[in-house]
Amino acid sequence: MINENKVTIITGAAQGIGYACAERFVKDGGHVVLSDVQDELGQAVAETLTARGPGQAIYNHCDVSDQHEVARLVADTVDHFGRLDVMISNAAILKTGDILDLSLDDLDTVLNVNLKGFFLSGQAAARQMVKQGGGGAIINMSSVQAVITNPEMLSYAMCKGAVSQLTTASALALAAHSIRVNAIGPGTILTDLAKQVMNNETARHKIMSRTPIGRPGEPSEIASVAAFLASDDASYITGETIYVDGGRMGLNYTVPVPE
Repeated sequence: MINENKVTIITGAAQGIGYACAERFVKDGGHVVLSDVQDELGQAVAETLTARGPGQAIYNHCDVSDQHEVARLVADTVDHFGRLDVMISNAAILKTGDILDLSLDDLDTVLNVNLKGFFLSGQAAARQMVKQGGGGAIINMSSVQAVITNPEMLSYAMCKGAVSQLTTASALALAAHSIRVNAIGPGTILTDLAKQVMNNETARHKIMSRTPIGRPGEPSEIASVAAFLASDDASYITGETIYVDGGRMGLNYTVPVPE
């Protein structure tokens, strides 16, 4: 159990990749604060994971675009568990629209959660880690959309590109404090939303034609990378983005798709 007894905040943890990360860290014997705005679901998840053990999970409502709520989230975590060792910034939203169609309101909404929220979470976590001493790990959930994208996902891709630079700049600033900052860039991962998309045969074929490994990823596979990056096994890794995409980033052609 590589992160046993470590205290971790995970934003956007009520479902999807955030939930998978929470599940893994609790399974490894860690203490997890699940943050989300879906209170009923988040509370239920925390109770379920704690019942499974061996670690503990509590739920804490937080709008990551609000500086005061993020500060409270970190303060509540320290009040409950005594310290903070790992911050996983995962909360994100999606508003579709290309350069001709995207509204300013939708752009602002996405920027506030997907970029400002990452900055605020990382800043608050880093300040606590510096204060308590002993270092720590910050993990930002990026995406292959940071490098390759669809025009309809303009605002999301803008944020993920910026998250890559946020990760690098933060890692350089915090290295002297033994705080490592890295990012994970998932490809197509079978969250609830992706499962709905994959039910459409045309969409499934398109996705699989650009995935050399021949299948979508599982949320637990992203959680495994997060667990590694949070652990002492990754003690000499900082400022990096690890793309967990089944080979998609290196592909310059399409691959055959079994019917």
